[in-house]
Amino acid sequence: MSRAAFRDVVLACPVSVPYERFSARGAQYFIGTALRGLLAEGGLAKREVDGLCASSFSLFPDSGIGLLRALGLEATWLDTIPLGGASGIVALRRAARAVESGDADIVACIAGDTCAPGGFREATARFSQASQDAVYPVGAGGPNASFAMITDHYMRRFGAVAEDFGRLCVAQRANAGPNPRALLRKPITLEEYLASRPISAPVRLLDCVMPCAGAEAFLVMRREEAEARGLPHCHLLAATERHNAYADDPVQERGGWAADRETLFAAAGVTPAGVDLFQSYDDYPVISFLQLEDLGFCAKGEAGAFVAAHDLSTTGDFPMNTGGGQHSTGQAGAAGGFLGLTETLRQLTGAAEGRAVPGARIGLVSGFGMIAYDRGLSCGAAVLAAA
Repeated sequence: MSRAAFRDVVLACPVSVPYERFSARGAQYFIGTALRGLLAEGGLAKREVDGLCASSFSLFPDSGIGLLRALGLEATWLDTIPLGGASGIVALRRAARAVESGDADIVACIAGDTCAPGGFREATARFSQASQDAVYPVGAGGPNASFAMITDHYMRRFGAVAEDFGRLCVAQRANAGPNPRALLRKPITLEEYLASRPISAPVRLLDCVMPCAGAEAFLVMRREEAEARGLPHCHLLAATERHNAYADDPVQERGGWAADRETLFAAAGVTPAGVDLFQSYDDYPVISFLQLEDLGFCAKGEAGAFVAAHDLSTTGDFPMNTGGGQHSTGQAGAAGGFLGLTETLRQLTGAAEGRAVPGARIGLVSGFGMIAYDRGLSCGAAVLAAA
């Protein structure tokens, strides 16, 4: 059996705690609210959840065990995943292995963060030693400058232009229209994208996600457990993760997806052509371009042409970021890494609220996180299938 394959592990009960642009409440509030939602959706008593996997940037000074105590849970398995936008895929993989091995029966995977006024600025100031050493000394704070360098490198290397990225942003905003959870639902045009103010050239305002507060969550369990409880669910076919991939590349132009895609699709028993919907991790458009290429939908450097040639809407020939992605929903810290999983789970269980992809059976979700200064350090992907 491939190391990427899973046996009879399912996801159920997608929960999204409504996003708020700013909040004075702590991450514990959003995570606790997500747990309450999981229990309600699953018809579960708290004692029946015997595993917890949590992700948060703003949980400090609490820890995983402190959170477990605060939530009133007793668990046989506990993990915390400090990997930002890769946290959702990694949490799913590790929870699935715990369920497979019998270390836990029902694992709650939850990511949540708060966003106080000024909080994002403070969080980026202490994000990592790499950012403190290599970004702040040159007068650049936060991720915009780092992703501007990656975007500029991609444009120079492959001849991409601003319109290429703009088409993706326009399409994602259109997908957000029917999504009641998206903070940004007003359509935008390519002209409006191009006219949006520069943030860190070549990155524009409409290239950037909007930080916010909120949470995303889902349950992981065996298929038999979900069926016995009558819970709508989808199957985990395969998932991979890779960290610090291609470290010798001068500036990131590929991620660990390129190294693992053959393993991923072989274990899932599908090909890229068999994917019905794709949720890319979309903190900046260039990263979605890398995922399109590295996961085999097009050759390196051809993502712009691929986006221009396809309809990315829920009724199009390549549904992508079907709820609008983070660019329109908002980025609730580590919950951004869970957003593609909860959206795909809704799509594959018929709960996509007016934005369903017709006949969707196979969904691909990718994750990406922990920017240093010239690259993101963690990535992963998962293939999910309708029951």
